[in-house]
Amino acid sequence: MTHSRSHSTALLGAVLLTIAGAASCTNERATLVVEPVPSPAGADAAEPFVGRGPDGSMTLSWLERNADSSVALRLATLSGDGATWSTPTEIVRRTDLFVNWADFPSVVPLGEGRLLAHWLQRSGNGRYAYDVHLSESRDGGATWGASALPHAAGVPAEHGFVTILPTGNGGASILLLDGTDGARVKDSIKAATGKEPAEGHGGAMQLGFAEWTDGAVAATRILDPRTCDCCQTASAMTSQGPIVVYRDRSDDEIRDMSVVRRVNGEWTAPAPLHRDGWRIDYCPVNGPATSAIGDTVVAVWFTGAQDTSRVNVVFSTDAGASFSAPLRADDGQPTGRVDVEMITGGAALVSWIERVGGDTAQVRVRIVRRDGTVEPHVVVSPSSGTRSSGFPRMARTADGVLIAWTIPGKPSRVELARIRMEMR
Repeated sequence: MTHSRSHSTALLGAVLLTIAGAASCTNERATLVVEPVPSPAGADAAEPFVGRGPDGSMTLSWLERNADSSVALRLATLSGDGATWSTPTEIVRRTDLFVNWADFPSVVPLGEGRLLAHWLQRSGNGRYAYDVHLSESRDGGATWGASALPHAAGVPAEHGFVTILPTGNGGASILLLDGTDGARVKDSIKAATGKEPAEGHGGAMQLGFAEWTDGAVAATRILDPRTCDCCQTASAMTSQGPIVVYRDRSDDEIRDMSVVRRVNGEWTAPAPLHRDGWRIDYCPVNGPATSAIGDTVVAVWFTGAQDTSRVNVVFSTDAGASFSAPLRADDGQPTGRVDVEMITGGAALVSWIERVGGDTAQVRVRIVRRDGTVEPHVVVSPSSGTRSSGFPRMARTADGVLIAWTIPGKPSRVELARIRMEMR
């Protein structure tokens, strides 16, 4: 059921911005147009995710709270003409789903009617004891197979912040933060001393990887043995293979972005994306985003280094082997919560949340070009700087970019817009 449109949606109508040369390297002019899209999400919906498959198919997933205290992961698919959403279906409904403003489920098309979903389900009594569950549908979401874990089972630890990257032939790479080792080390310390280990002692959160093949987890491994604890992971497919961007964590608490790539079937060692030098003694809960077309890659992230909040953007033209100097994409008061989509080989659309006074904020987008041009922003929607506004998500479509976000409230709701470039 489509909910009624709010005053925030009315602000979306006919938002136009003239942008010089945003879509190409020529002198053509383009207009960035933000159009409201009816949302298929029902009442009390939040944590949306927009998925795009290798065949161009599009999905929208979200969480809905129910009167019986259960929470459902729901799904709608976009019609081939991009005009209408299917009737929403339910993937899973439980009372023990782990629901978090920053660690949200996803559904990603794998092609030929296959969909891969992930959700978070509690695995113990601890506040952050939960597992990642993966389940595949081979009939467009009508039915779903038994779920599987992309990490060790039976360890009540934090596992989440998942990225699903389709790899072709119905397969996918799964990236996640894996707290298995940290939990085991802490248990060993407690067994030896009879006491809970002090905060910061014990094992670390790790960057995990799993292969999804033929409807099952085929292989798992650790790509980085020490990462930040609760920032989203991000991945994109280049013409040379996948690239993964994530917030790392050094022994002296520098929490900058790192990159790993799969080259000729082997994962590279972690390398800095850019040395911001942000030393922070806790997780900022603010992960990166990345997108690619061919060998051109864009990455965007939030940093608070040198006591200055920034949204940085870098480009690569060699599939992530090296990156340009950062360009600043925010307007001076960002909360971060970024996303990005390459729209041509020379331009990317960046989204983030910008504060405009107190907890009042806006979902904003702007085009950032590889040549260093940063175009004026466009406001997509009023928002909030509080956690309840979540993380807006984007995906490239045949005629632009689809963006979904949460409007906080009682009930909260999910709203959508399509962002297009019209050549002039």
